[in-house]
Amino acid sequence: MSQALSLYRRLVSVPGGRWLYGRLICFKAPYFATIAPRFVALEPGRCEVDIRDRRRVHNHIGTVHAIALCNAAELTAGMMTDVTIPSRMRWIPKGMTVQYLAKATGTLRAEATPESAAVEATSGYAWPVNVSVRNAAGEEVFHARIDMWVSPRKDA
Repeated sequence: MSQALSLYRRLVSVPGGRWLYGRLICFKAPYFATIAPRFVALEPGRCEVDIRDRRRVHNHIGTVHAIALCNAAELTAGMMTDVTIPSRMRWIPKGMTVQYLAKATGTLRAEATPESAAVEATSGYAWPVNVSVRNAAGEEVFHARIDMWVSPRKDA
């Protein structure tokens, strides 16, 4: 089990644990603090993160900024990948295609799921991850497809 998943499972049951987990992830990768993520679910094959609609993530028309949505997509896809791929493999985002489907307002939930099962391999491969961002009414406001590059760890 990955360290990220082990820590999540320990913290999720304590008061404030989801908030603390988000803070710890943002300490490791500071840029994600811009969206103040709250982890809702993290397990192999799925990650869900909420981002609140706050002024700091707004664009000039008062909706959640496109790049804040991209940040949420990359975070959920990355964390899902980290807890899903075999331990002898590593990952890095290689490319992202996005669609803005509706104005993003209110608390939003990003959910990342893979298109296929992750496998252990002797060489690197592209592993597509889909991320859907929905508003409180369940309407999809944003969709991303992120190609993760999964390759053997050098130290494995």
